[in-house]
Amino acid sequence: MKLYVVILCYRVPELTIDCLRSLAPEIGRVPGMKVGVCENGTGPEAAEMIRRAIEENGWGPWCELTAISPNRGFCGGNNILIREALEWADPPEYVYLLNADTIVQPRALEILVDFMDHHPRAGIAGGRFLSPEGEVQCSPFRFHSIASELDRGLRLGPVSRLLARSAVVPPPPSSDCQADWVSGAGMMLRRSMLDEIGLLDEGLYTYFDDADICMRARRAGWEVWHVPESRIVHLEGASTGVVARVQKRRPAYWFQARRRYYLKHHGPFYAAAADAAFLTGFALWRLRRWASRRPDTDPPHYLRDSFRHSVFGAGFQVEEVQNPALVEQPLPAETFA
Repeated sequence: MKLYVVILCYRVPELTIDCLRSLAPEIGRVPGMKVGVCENGTGPEAAEMIRRAIEENGWGPWCELTAISPNRGFCGGNNILIREALEWADPPEYVYLLNADTIVQPRALEILVDFMDHHPRAGIAGGRFLSPEGEVQCSPFRFHSIASELDRGLRLGPVSRLLARSAVVPPPPSSDCQADWVSGAGMMLRRSMLDEIGLLDEGLYTYFDDADICMRARRAGWEVWHVPESRIVHLEGASTGVVARVQKRRPAYWFQARRRYYLKHHGPFYAAAADAAFLTGFALWRLRRWASRRPDTDPPHYLRDSFRHSVFGAGFQVEEVQNPALVEQPLPAETFA
């Protein structure tokens, strides 16, 4: 098999169906392509809605639904389908992780497959993400650092300009380029790379997983590429509600994933420096915001939550993120042809 597309659905069955509808014309463009949908614990009604759409639209020959409960997070849900696919008699050469809240633009997958075929050291590749209005969204990215954490917290123009080369979000490139990491909302993974470095880190649950797997890939000698000709429309944050412009308290698992990422890849001293840089910068920003009477656009309790989940508040052990859905033993997965 050439390509296996994995779509994770949580609380967005209607968007998942729209995503499948955008994929239908692409099936013929990539011979040997199949799609797997993981309904990640929303409930039987959502699974039935997707199953019915697959049947009524005649997508069954190329699309299969797997329903699981409870929610395993982005990493666990995707890994269930990836792990199964890698054990097939004809495993896919590439796995493409695709968010359910996306609309695939014409030839997006064909372009990435062709790029990977011609770049054998490319372990990971991602395309350009667009808003529904056509605006370019963030991707690719630079790795998080002490400098980027200071800038993220402080939000002071002269400092941001001084630290521009450390910014996590660089200006969007117009041509193919190597990157530190690309978004997991649309990420192509080479099977031979997965065989070497492993699957998504389920200890991260849902966040920082894309930066993590790209970090592991690059450290193993694989390349990570951004291919802007491949385009995906992304309704950012539809499943989780974590969107920069929305004033909503950030969930504990976001902070826990961030701490695990820093401790896992950089060790305790670097993680402490990164936490100190952000907390200091953000505290100063809050004072400036209060003194200048600017509107408060930060998530509620963000400074307190950031400290509570930092290495200073939560410790220096590399721990797994707590899955809020795991209050009982998970039920076995069910597959619908």
